[in-house]
Amino acid sequence: MEDSDPSDLQNGLSSQLEEKIELPERDIQELFYANSDKILHKIEENTGLYIAGRESYLTLRGNERNVLEGKKVIENIISLFQDRKKIDYKDVSFIINRVKNNINFNISKLQEKQISIGPNGKIITPKSTGQAQYFEAIKSSDLTFAIGPAGTGKTYLAMAFALHYLLDENISRIILTRPVVEAGESLGYLPGDVEQKVNPYLRPLYDAIYDMIPYTMFQKFVEKGAIEVAPLAYMRGRTLHDSFIILDEAQNTTRGQILMFLTRIGFNSKTIVTGDVTQIDLPKTTRSGLIIASKVLERINGISFAYLGPKDVVRHPLVERIIMAFEKKGGE
Repeated sequence: MEDSDPSDLQNGLSSQLEEKIELPERDIQELFYANSDKILHKIEENTGLYIAGRESYLTLRGNERNVLEGKKVIENIISLFQDRKKIDYKDVSFIINRVKNNINFNISKLQEKQISIGPNGKIITPKSTGQAQYFEAIKSSDLTFAIGPAGTGKTYLAMAFALHYLLDENISRIILTRPVVEAGESLGYLPGDVEQKVNPYLRPLYDAIYDMIPYTMFQKFVEKGAIEVAPLAYMRGRTLHDSFIILDEAQNTTRGQILMFLTRIGFNSKTIVTGDVTQIDLPKTTRSGLIIASKVLERINGISFAYLGPKDVVRHPLVERIIMAFEKKGGE
């Protein structure tokens, strides 16, 4: 192996930048130095930086882009910690992913938009720019369509708003519904009562609820009729006043089904329709009601549309990359 030219080594060193960041408070210092500097190592792995920590200062070394990314990640972690007084490694991964997509990402802007699940319950905030727009759409409109791929928080944010409205007594009940495509909405041949028959199809709605309120609280709401979970076919003939209504997986509705659902909306009600138009399970000859509605209703006052994309995915970073890869390759 040939010896390196001293001038090359010097040029390599000169291309490296160094920047110091102050950790302003003792609890923030403890956050970064906890568990053998686990957070710092995670930032190093994802940005290509070398980070040295000493007392109230972190020293970042790397190329210009890496230092800029690392600095922004640390600033966002500090901002989130100061707001919540706690942070976990999912938050760190989320911040790293967002900063790598957008160097100007500022989590404090998202933290300004938050809703509480009851007076002392969980605080829910948007986790992307698209989610922030969706958040505002729900607040401002009685009917909101949220269209985007899996993992973008369509159902989760809708459920957060529904529980917020119910626990604050702004509405008297939550109605959760989905089209049961696989069973053709004819569930008679399945064993058990209605709830047992439709439970597998409505499981994502239950999962979102259980993440926000205890199971016992949910059961009490169901017993009182304050939360109702049912297949879309059961909505026919009803008028839903004083309700927060969520239609999930709306891409699997027909034109007639989504029209039937939308005409169930009553007074003092708020409705959210969610769906992913890339995952339609209807027969090929049947047009999706969600696609039809998005074209027919796009200019109607009082109706909002929120379109979410790969950059709004809040699951594992691989999910975003998978969605973007499929979008790029199309139907190949």
